Amino acid sequence: VAWRYDARLLDAWEHSRTGYPWIDACMAQLRADGWLHHLGRHAVACFLTRGDLYQNWEHGARVFDKYLVDSDWALNNGNWLWLSGSSVYFNLFFRVYSPVAFAKKTDKDGAYIRKWLPAFRTFPAKYIYEPWLAPRAVQEAAGVVVGRDYPARVVDHDAASKANIEAKFDKA
Repeated sequence: VAWRYDARLLDAWEHSRTGYPWIDACMAQLRADGWLHHLGRHAVACFLTRGDLYQNWEHGARVFDKYLVDSDWALNNGNWLWLSGSSVYFNLFFRVYSPVAFAKKTDKDGAYIRKWLPAFRTFPAKYIYEPWLAPRAVQEAAGVVVGRDYPARVVDHDAASKANIEAKFDKA
């Protein structure tokens, strides 16, 4: 895979500054607890690689090795190869985790985000997964203005995931 390299994107992903609250909350939990539910691991891995940022899975594996208390080199690298669509299960590349939809369906009120990103504690549930859609007055009332108090999205998920799938198969 002809992965791209962007240190700014890698840093944003590792340090919860992607502009996607669920992804950022997952990475905050990983850094704080050294653990992350397997669906969170899948989501952040897909986001970093084939889904959104199109960065090499090896960067993600190193970050997981750095923070996970249950890290195992072989399992970690094998999972990253699998989740990035680089090896073993090639068709996986077409299935991309949404950094919004899954979490929104399973945690409608955003309790997980509120726990790991405390700035969002009073943010309306209607917008907590997509704060960029909240009117400016709503953002100001909650104390989380996108681009000021919380980062703007580093990529547009819909456009990025489509472009990444095309890029993968242009070079395959």
